[in-house]
Amino acid sequence: MHHGDGTEEIVAGSEPIWFFSCFQHPFYPYSGIPPLADNCLPVGLENLTDGKGFRQAITDSVWFERLAEFKPQLLLFSAGFDAHKQDLLGGLLLLEEDFAWITREVIRAAGEDVPVVSLLEGGYDLEALEASVLAHLHALNDS
Repeated sequence: MHHGDGTEEIVAGSEPIWFFSCFQHPFYPYSGIPPLADNCLPVGLENLTDGKGFRQAITDSVWFERLAEFKPQLLLFSAGFDAHKQDLLGGLLLLEEDFAWITREVIRAAGEDVPVVSLLEGGYDLEALEASVLAHLHALNDS
């Protein structure tokens, strides 16, 4: 799972946009830490990080506080699911419950009335992808 280096390059330094990214580090594309600008908030995860480690890393970051302070008018999820445990490409050990959790927590921090757009970015094990997308969609629907 990589951090969205192209998106970071586009939005870095653009004050009306905050870019939050979580990815396996220091693997491909070998970037993201340090961030390109102050509006980019990366969280690098070690190879084989599981859901507990993922949730702790995100909770320990300032994502939720920054989202609440920023009061976004739109949330855009680049929804990549290759971090699923069954997806050998991602190198992480997340489960669909972890994707639902981050979806709910981001929406809660940003404000539940904020419009959301979600774009499928990745996931290569079709069974894990289906389960993860469904969990993400249910979390979107419940928020």
